[in-house]
Amino acid sequence: MRHTRLPGESTEYLAAREELRLAEIDLMRHRERVAAQRRALPPGPAVADYVFAEGPSGLDAGDEPVREVRLSGLFTAPDRPLIVYHLMYGKRQTEPCPMCTLWIDGFNGIAHHVARTADFVVAAAAGPPALRQHARNRGWHRLRLLSCGDSTFKYDLGSEDENGEQDSTVSVFTRDPDGTPRHRYSAHPRMAEDIDQRGIDLLAPVWHLLDLTPHGRDDWFPRLDY
Repeated sequence: MRHTRLPGESTEYLAAREELRLAEIDLMRHRERVAAQRRALPPGPAVADYVFAEGPSGLDAGDEPVREVRLSGLFTAPDRPLIVYHLMYGKRQTEPCPMCTLWIDGFNGIAHHVARTADFVVAAAAGPPALRQHARNRGWHRLRLLSCGDSTFKYDLGSEDENGEQDSTVSVFTRDPDGTPRHRYSAHPRMAEDIDQRGIDLLAPVWHLLDLTPHGRDDWFPRLDY
């Protein structure tokens, strides 16, 4: 299918647009090859059955006691993968990360779709009360928020250093028939020495919309005050 010609389009524009269309097809096919390569990863290592603290869910939740839940207990059915987004909040990160918040704003909108085939949670070093308040501030009502500040979960998965500095990460886990949780895949923003912030861009539609515009992403960065 070729680009639909609009009145006033020059021959030069049409040629450039057709070249771009073919490049976009190549990019799509390359993304599909990478996704297939990711799906074909062999089983990852078994991991500790980490303990998380979970407060009440929902914007109208009361002050019910915090309960403990293990990593293996986050799977709601056999053969379902578990996706964990590591929110940068807690310990040395005393305020919620604006960039993580942008991503999670989007997750809140589509979590009920993801739940059809996978389990999804957000984990942070911050305590349940702080997480619950941030969720209320943002209007998050479809997300399961967990505190892991008392465990080595974030450190072991590479989203926290020995000084308590936080980083954003997305991890995927599976569970063996005997209940053993197993790491499948993790991605971090820093992909290489010269790639500092792009490793999990595909999780946020904001960047893809901005990439459609003439000015692109420019130096725009999200904030918490809007």
